[in-house]
Amino acid sequence: MPESRTPSRLGHYVSNVLGGETTRAFVPPPLPPIPPVELDRLQILLEQANQALGRLDGLASLLPDLSLLLYTYVRKEAVLSSQIEGTQSSLSDLLLFENEEIPGAPIEDVQEVSNYVAAMSHGLERLRAGFPLSLRLIREIHEILLSKGRGSGKQPGEFRRSQNWIGGSRPGNALFVPPPPELVQECLGHLENFFHEEESRLPLLVKAGLIHVQFETIHPFLDGNGRLGRLLITFLLCAQGTLREPILYLSLYFKTNRTAYYELLDRVRTRGDWEAWLDFFLIGVRDTADQAAHAARRILALFDADQKKIEGLGRPAASVLRVFQHMQRNPIVAIPTTAKKIGISAPTVTKSLMHMIDLGILQEVTGRERHRLFVYEQYLAIMNEGTEPIR
Repeated sequence: MPESRTPSRLGHYVSNVLGGETTRAFVPPPLPPIPPVELDRLQILLEQANQALGRLDGLASLLPDLSLLLYTYVRKEAVLSSQIEGTQSSLSDLLLFENEEIPGAPIEDVQEVSNYVAAMSHGLERLRAGFPLSLRLIREIHEILLSKGRGSGKQPGEFRRSQNWIGGSRPGNALFVPPPPELVQECLGHLENFFHEEESRLPLLVKAGLIHVQFETIHPFLDGNGRLGRLLITFLLCAQGTLREPILYLSLYFKTNRTAYYELLDRVRTRGDWEAWLDFFLIGVRDTADQAAHAARRILALFDADQKKIEGLGRPAASVLRVFQHMQRNPIVAIPTTAKKIGISAPTVTKSLMHMIDLGILQEVTGRERHRLFVYEQYLAIMNEGTEPIR
């Protein structure tokens, strides 16, 4: 990158004394970058990413019941995004927790993932109701994200009033120190203005990539910044109408490529190299959208094939189909909770589950006479791809 363009893209450092040590906190310049992002260099990737998003959004509009797919897909994203922050919860753990069963991971881990689902749902409901993407909405989402479990003592819904840092045991040996608390509100004000700024006429995906990095650099909360920063990408695409439903999440891409992800964030801060980050980001959007569309097609084909098996049962098919439709939303079930949720008797649920076991659709996984669990394993296997906990 030419030397002449670097200084105006870089932020500045503010020195403070914390715990007897001098700490240099980084303050990023407001967006958009100056000089402007080199869009010509990104054009091919930008077109590919937009086309992949269009295919995914088009597929979503053709699904007979998108809510079935969204229900589990949103939970997969919650698991992945939380794993990046260190939880060991799996998708199965979360589904067990929601069915009032005991998960294999620590309850605190699963509670964090459950909070994420609730925070995501709240944000999307607010956007659909016409509430703007704003600092107020971000604080609302954060309050839910940290409402229970480990983060509940870290000022849920409040921008930080103390210095935080990333890596290391203290600010003095940290890998990165975000802006000092007295400048957080100013940095966020600039970012909020950029949410609604149209003068630069940046493509929406480029804008989403810039906002994600800027939010992570400001690191405005004591906890939950990574999870919220990843949510902002999807919220922005939904708020602007590029996606009608929240079906694009980049956590699996960031998890798989986490070394490159952190290196490129640092490269923006130290060199002002937004183009390298946006290359990476647009590849992630393109590949993630294609993967999501492929997974949706596989799931739909599985549902269709299994429904045809059930329809061949004859007289019992009606009640079996009701339980089957419930399992499309909840691939791990117990008899009592299923009976309660869909309003049919426990013996009828039991018979329906046995029919699906005989058809090779479900498996009973506990081997017990009581408190049995039944799993739609082929469906869960598709959704579980990439969700192995980080070790």
